Amino acid sequence: MPSATPPVVRFRAAVAVLGRFPALAGVDLDVDAGEIVLVQGPNGAGKTSLLRACAGLLAVTSGTAEVLGQDLCRDRRAVRRQVGLLGHATGLYDDLTAEDNVRFADRAAGASTDAIGPALERLGLDGRLRTVAVGRMSAGQRRRTAVAALMAKRPGLWLLDEPHAGLDADGRDLLDELAREAAADGATVVFASHEADRARALASRMVTMAGGQVRDGLREPAHVA
Repeated sequence: MPSATPPVVRFRAAVAVLGRFPALAGVDLDVDAGEIVLVQGPNGAGKTSLLRACAGLLAVTSGTAEVLGQDLCRDRRAVRRQVGLLGHATGLYDDLTAEDNVRFADRAAGASTDAIGPALERLGLDGRLRTVAVGRMSAGQRRRTAVAALMAKRPGLWLLDEPHAGLDADGRDLLDELAREAAADGATVVFASHEADRARALASRMVTMAGGQVRDGLREPAHVA
């Protein structure tokens, strides 16, 4: 049966423009709390634009766009502290240590600092790596630092764009584990990935984008018992 609570993500005929190009061309999408939704589709379909719109980083110029109860068409900045976006770029500062990067990200989000230590430990960044400048880290360690910042923030909505990129096999498994744990705790995960087998195993539901639109975005989620 449909959820009695409002969707975490609710888009109706949502349009977003990059330059003169409609990155989102009338998106209809519902995502409920606790879902892990895979957004699939070819390059240029609008997957990254959809995630950035959900994060309040891309303006929705017409239609309806609501995330975590915030109307993004009226104030897209209002949702930024409540969501966590892991994109192609890590958004880290090379001259700061792993710990300082995570602390800075959490302070910017107004999050508690209590989760910083456990997040660093979970991502294998405790000990010596905790105090290493990110600019001296490997690509995988940098990616782990970005995941630690996301985990410590404890967002209500995880937005992951090719989240496994740069991670080794253990790191990929750990990221999937963290996403499942977040969903079990009531958070919502929306992600895009070209790693089909892994992504489908993680997802509780899949939607397909093409031409800036979402297919099957409004159908009833198939929750796993």
